[in-house]
Amino acid sequence: MSIPSMIGKMCAAALAVGLVACASGPRTQAETSLFSAQRSSEHRGQDDLLTAGLGIDGLRAMAPPAFADAGHPTAQELRRRAIWSNWRGIADLAPGGGYGELFGSVAAVPGREFHAYAKVPGANHPHRVMLQLPDAFDAGKRCVVVTASSGSRGIYGSIAVAGAWGLPRGCAVAYTDKGAGTDYFDLDTRTGVTPDGTRAALGAPDLAFVPNAPVNASGVAFRHAHSGDNPEADWGRHVRQAAEFALQALDEALPGAAPFTFDNTRVIAVGISNGGGAVLRAAELEGDWLDAVVAGEPNVFLDAPGARSLYDYTTEAALLMPCAQLHLQGLPQPPLAAQVAPLWTARCASLAAAGLVGGSDTASQAQSAYERMLASGWTEGAIRAGVLSTGFDLWRAVAATYASAYGRYGVGEHPCGFSFAAQAPDFSARAATAAEQAAWWSDASGIPPGAGVGLVDRSLAPPDFGYAGLQCLRALNAGDGEDAKRVQAGIAGTRAQLPRARLPVVVVHGTDDGLVPMAFSSAPYVAAAQAAGREVRFWQVRNAQHFDGFLGLPDYAARYVPLLPYVYAALDRVSAHLDGDGALPVDGVIETVPRGAGKALEAGNLAMP
Repeated sequence: MSIPSMIGKMCAAALAVGLVACASGPRTQAETSLFSAQRSSEHRGQDDLLTAGLGIDGLRAMAPPAFADAGHPTAQELRRRAIWSNWRGIADLAPGGGYGELFGSVAAVPGREFHAYAKVPGANHPHRVMLQLPDAFDAGKRCVVVTASSGSRGIYGSIAVAGAWGLPRGCAVAYTDKGAGTDYFDLDTRTGVTPDGTRAALGAPDLAFVPNAPVNASGVAFRHAHSGDNPEADWGRHVRQAAEFALQALDEALPGAAPFTFDNTRVIAVGISNGGGAVLRAAELEGDWLDAVVAGEPNVFLDAPGARSLYDYTTEAALLMPCAQLHLQGLPQPPLAAQVAPLWTARCASLAAAGLVGGSDTASQAQSAYERMLASGWTEGAIRAGVLSTGFDLWRAVAATYASAYGRYGVGEHPCGFSFAAQAPDFSARAATAAEQAAWWSDASGIPPGAGVGLVDRSLAPPDFGYAGLQCLRALNAGDGEDAKRVQAGIAGTRAQLPRARLPVVVVHGTDDGLVPMAFSSAPYVAAAQAAGREVRFWQVRNAQHFDGFLGLPDYAARYVPLLPYVYAALDRVSAHLDGDGALPVDGVIETVPRGAGKALEAGNLAMP
């Protein structure tokens, strides 16, 4: 018996009375949106929209905002902590990094929030949508910024991107977690997440995610890996539904100014990383509902020369990059070379034994791995910056989760045997504590490991502990078995199309991006779009890598510039263009100047276009 079968009749009844069709007719032009579990809240005084009252000092604090009762935090405490976590995961807020001085804003923005679940036709599970409506919203100008969370983050996952630009300007900001997020379900206690982020037992109304899992299953399930929906295939539709929800919420919040429609309301889409890919997928949808798009470091895959899927280059990097990076001197720190060298040396030996690299010693094997990566399209800058993903074991985490999503596997069905759970010191699975469970919604990134949830690999064995699991994951990319075909079909479902004609689009990408390399994503997308006559502009930012949030690490700050200033600047430019105050920006390679060790970022370092 599965969990949903235990409460199927109750869920069906709840859906029958709780789902509301809205944003139909001229508003959608293609689909009818279904919104449920709608709620609203006010955020003023010491609890604003943009920083939950934390301000720059609170966001910079090394410890998260505390819960009065660690096992039972309130919705307000969870919201404040989620905002803290997502700001710190996306932006470099460290003193000297320039945030709030050279670019960006953390000004207090009073207003209201509107939340709901939305569901695309055919999906098994909903995604979260939210509208932040500042009190300073100008109903005469009617500006909505719509965004999608980066990575697999929760509903506040783009607050440092879209919220930081739109809210201080009086725009309403609409968000979606695009079918991923941090609504983790604990299989041991049968508890999930309610609309306000608090936890409740199976059977409570409106749980955000209830997996299809055997009753005796243990560990942790989360929507990106276990929904059975391949959410990436619907990213663009998620973004459009967030925009539709924004119009509905504006109608309800400001009835004197209603109706708000796509015809009378400016809608600009913006996102970074997976969120950048999501807004580009939204740009291809039919209808004149979007006015402009800004995509930063987008994970986007289309059928074009040089393009590679995220799963393809992630699984390649997971296998080869640890060995290849031994060939390079002066890598960014952390990870500390002395700590990782034994592990990466073992990887070189594994690759050599499998015939994947040549050489009779570690040095020659590392050179072989490095040259193989260059031959497949990686740049040295991307390999150098990728050391962060290698050091944090991010390649394996991404590959394991996306394999499950692309193949639409449920709990306990992963083709390579991976699962997710709290872990003991020996990496074995254990039950999560009440305090760990309570913090998942606010603290997690949407893909374990993190926030007390680990990636459980039953094939771990010395000396190269993760190698067997990675071999399995890599084989799914090009194999011809049934599991490989399932994963490949899921990848094919994520292929992007070109943006609609005459839609202004600006793509911004760091040339040293080591997680979503520009050569595999933005560059082929822009080339194809421009060849087809689309209104797409491309800013290539020298000395920018993928994670602004890690520029608080001194060695990364010395070497790299943040990407967010260029995303904000692109938004400024497209907004001015829509106002009739200038042309779209021209393509450019922005020659930045790293600040160097121990120095504060200055305007000259950024070389803003």
